[in-house]
Amino acid sequence: MASSISTKLFLGAPDGSARLGSLQSPQMLPSPGLKLPARRSQSRRLEIQAAGSTYGTYFRVTTFGESHGGGVGCVIDGCPPRLPLSEADMQVDLDRRRPGQSRITTPRKETDTCKIASGVADGLTTGSPIKVEVPNTDQRGHDYSEMSLAYRPSHADATYDFKYGVRSIQGGGRSSARETIGRVAAGAVAKKILKQYAGTEILAYVSQVHSVVLPENLVDHESLTLDQIESNIVRCPNPEYAEKMIAAIDAVRVKGDSVGGVVTCIARNVPRGLGSPVFDKLEAELAKAALSLPATKGFEFGSGFAGTFMTGSVHNDVFYMDEHGRIRTKTNRSGGIQGGISNGEIINMRIAFKPTSTISRKQNTVSRDKNDTELIARGRHDPCVVPRAVPMVEAMVALVLVDQLMAQYAQCMLFPINPALQEPLEQRKSEQAQIPL
Repeated sequence: MASSISTKLFLGAPDGSARLGSLQSPQMLPSPGLKLPARRSQSRRLEIQAAGSTYGTYFRVTTFGESHGGGVGCVIDGCPPRLPLSEADMQVDLDRRRPGQSRITTPRKETDTCKIASGVADGLTTGSPIKVEVPNTDQRGHDYSEMSLAYRPSHADATYDFKYGVRSIQGGGRSSARETIGRVAAGAVAKKILKQYAGTEILAYVSQVHSVVLPENLVDHESLTLDQIESNIVRCPNPEYAEKMIAAIDAVRVKGDSVGGVVTCIARNVPRGLGSPVFDKLEAELAKAALSLPATKGFEFGSGFAGTFMTGSVHNDVFYMDEHGRIRTKTNRSGGIQGGISNGEIINMRIAFKPTSTISRKQNTVSRDKNDTELIARGRHDPCVVPRAVPMVEAMVALVLVDQLMAQYAQCMLFPINPALQEPLEQRKSEQAQIPL
């Protein structure tokens, strides 16, 4: 069998000739029959393919589609086989995310009905990539004609042009929150895996709208339920503060303006040991995932910035032994993670969302041809994004935890565990579905 040798060329020698790389000794000159490529008159133009649409290592999710294109969706790679899965499992969370739910969300009418195109057979996942598709049906591309000429302040219009030199005008394209449909669909699968395997529950709710802040002591994270969160259109589990938040959104909605807010997310029954030291700490992964959502501007974990006002003696979570012989902490200012690794307590975090950039009030801006101008944006937009962001946050947290669960299983569960220090990952094995083979 013939062998081949790859040589590295260094162009631009003083005499204009091409010379072989340093791996070849001076005595190893090219033979007369060896033909070297002619030197280009112009340097080759580098072309960079855009990335950034995939998240995860073991449970990998890629989203696709634009706001006003043919549709959106995701491809899930790495989903374990033999998991019962149907469109209905995803549709619950997609319905929570979809537009047109109430007067405080965008009036765009989309059913966001999903279809599983691959990866499931006879109601069970096959282990192959799962493709989920959601068509766009209520498109009004003409609403964005002004935005094709002028940049919306604080929106991604300008930066997409700065980066790519071209962009999808209608609805913001990939920068639109409609891209998150793929995340929510994949997150529903991740939540099902976590629930069946370890009894893990992930719940998010609105804890602030503009200046209306829900006091932390009014929500019991141990007993919080999805029904409490979904009991009102703003997704705040406290009825009194929910009404105040709705009034705050209504006040700016009728003026063509917008407000921001905060989503709090908790994860209960998370197995111990998830996350890795140094660069891949669990809270760092959660922060990256949460801040990848549109309109996010801040992330707090555990005690967050409030912890900076405490002393170590006050902030430290003291250990104790519970009635089941498990090591627990009396407080949870660490937010369920210490040293980048989950400790079994409730994981809690808060994500700040800015006011919606696209508003129907006149604003000064600059056109694509670099002239000062004014813009009154048309289209249908949320006066406050936080009510619909709740299932988006849950989805991203689920994607992180399921990816870390698989990583922990791969690294630390191949051999018998040390029962004196470790716990099996299956916290609620009796609740797992029995899948006939």
